[in-house]
Formats: sequence, structure tokens, C-alpha cells
Amino acid sequence: MANLSVPDPERLFHFGGHLGDPGTDRPAPTPFLHPRGGARAGERVLITGIAGGQGRLIANELLGRFAVTGVDRDPWPGHPREIDLHLLDLRKRKFEDIFRTVRPDTVVHHAFVRHFRGEPELRHEVNVLGTQRLLEFAAASGVKRIVVLSSGYVYGALAENPTFIDEESPLNVSRTYPEVRDLAEVDHLVTTFLWQHPEIATTILRPVNVLGSTSHSAIARFLRAPLVPMMMGFDPMMQFIHEGDVARAVIRAIDAGTHGVFNVTGAGAVPLSVAIRETGGIAIPFPEPLARLLFEQLFRFGLYHTPAGAIDFLKYVCTLDGRRFRRVTGFAPQHSLRETFAAVRR
Repeated sequence: MANLSVPDPERLFHFGGHLGDPGTDRPAPTPFLHPRGGARAGERVLITGIAGGQGRLIANELLGRFAVTGVDRDPWPGHPREIDLHLLDLRKRKFEDIFRTVRPDTVVHHAFVRHFRGEPELRHEVNVLGTQRLLEFAAASGVKRIVVLSSGYVYGALAENPTFIDEESPLNVSRTYPEVRDLAEVDHLVTTFLWQHPEIATTILRPVNVLGSTSHSAIARFLRAPLVPMMMGFDPMMQFIHEGDVARAVIRAIDAGTHGVFNVTGAGAVPLSVAIRETGGIAIPFPEPLARLLFEQLFRFGLYHTPAGAIDFLKYVCTLDGRRFRRVTGFAPQHSLRETFAAVRR
């Protein structure tokens, strides 16, 4: 495999410095921990979207220390017997009953539609209205902690993006990629909830591009293709994180009792062309006007998985500053870039 020696630009900075002032060694305050602290062994954790690959990884990380209850619209054949699994939809009345009967201490919210195969209305209902209902039930039932697994995509890929985007940056994805505006809406909902309910330790995690053997993310499907389109004249730096490290980031948030918004980054960043090469693909440069036309038409007829709005992520950087989460929780990814790419390599 080729040498992945491109440095992680975050590591050029001192993690102990004040956010936004990479050149100082002064110890930084950590105001992003909730007074009630982290979860205690034996407490009950409710995971929404537990049957998907990422949900299963999170559940397996929690087993042995916590009582785990899972909710999903899809079954999990052969799930561990220790998991109390409920087959239901967040939009249905029975979902509220889970909070009344289980009384979870912590909620990990992962039940999002992240693909474009269904109707946009369904995606909005599940992602936005489902999250709204979950937050209402959590507040009413005395939940102590909520961890929401969002996405770094919410910042958007724009020509004016800084080299590293921190958590205070605006969520601009709707400007150029309206098909995923529901993810930004979810993020705004949870951020508002965080301020309205300071008694609940509420955490939003925004991971960079997630890859793994069970991942069906847009970027994973993109890189698994034998011929991978690139925009002619563009080769943006991109960050990647292994799905196993995302699961561990969720556990770190639960254990530390985080409260706030956090970018979650992996082992480093490489140009898109390197990512394509290291996952076994062949990069095919396209003129942007032709690429947009092809994306639009193929997506319209269900022949391609991603709409044309995604093209900006093949042009401009959307690299995140992950120092806040690392500093507050001590999180460090366990998978190298080589291991992360190997998880989707043909």
C-alpha cells in the first residue's frame, strides 16, 4: 500500500492550547462537561437505530457495563440476548411508551435516514419530526444524557471554508446541498434543546467521513465504486474516521458526561485522489458541467445514489477541527488511515 505520510494538520497544533489559538501552551478550560458527570455502570442506555451497522457497534461497546435497550424499524437477527430490543418506529405512539417503561438514563440517537432511496417527505419525518418527538419524551421522562450522532456534512463544502472548521461555524450545507438540509435541521433542533434544558447533558457529535465494513454512508458507496468521479482541476483534502472509532467516540461522550457540540476526527487527512487510490478505485476526472448533468439525470432515475449537490464536496474542503472533543474527553482514534481505507478496499 502506498505511503500515507500526509500529516494530520490538527497535529501541527498544541491540543492543550486554547481553541482558536494554536500557538499557545497555556492549559485550556474545559467548559464542555456537564455537572452531573458521566454515566455509571449499570445505568440504562437507549439506542435508536440500533440494528444498523453503526448502532450495533455502539451497542457492543456498551454491553457489560450498561443495560442496553434498542429501538429500530428493522430487525437485528441474532442480536445479543442482553439487549432489550424493540421493533418500532420513532414516529409511532409506542415509542413514547419506551420512555415510560424503560426509563433510560442515557439516550444515543442514531435513527436517521442518511440515504436518498425513499421519498424526501419520509426522510424529513424520520429525521426531523422523529428527533423532535425523542427530545420531548426525553425531557418529560427525566433522561440524564443525550448523545446525537450528527455529521460533519452539516457545515457544507464551500469555496470560502477555512482550512479547519470549528464548532462555532455556521451550518451552510443547505446553500448548495438542499437534499440534506434535514440533517442541519436536526442539528439546530438539538442545539436549541441543549440551551432550553441545561439540566440534561446533551451532546452533538459531528464526525468526518465515516468508513467501515458495515458502513453504507454516501462516501463509503462512492469509494467502493471501481471508477470514481473527480471534478477536473480539484483534489480537496478530506478526513476519514473508522466506524469503530465513531462508536468509541460515543462511549467517550457518555463516560465523560459531555455537554455541547463536538467535531470528531480520525487519524488524518489526505487528498481525495489518495483516498480513491488507497481504496482500490480509479479516479476519472470530469468537467464539472458534465458531472452535474450526469449526477442529476442518474439520480433522478434511481441509477446513482447521490444527488448533484454532493459535487461541492468533491471540489472544496470541509475539514474539521477536532481538538475540542480530544481535549475534553481524551479521545484518540485507534484506527490508522491505512486501516480505515482497508475497511472499504475492494
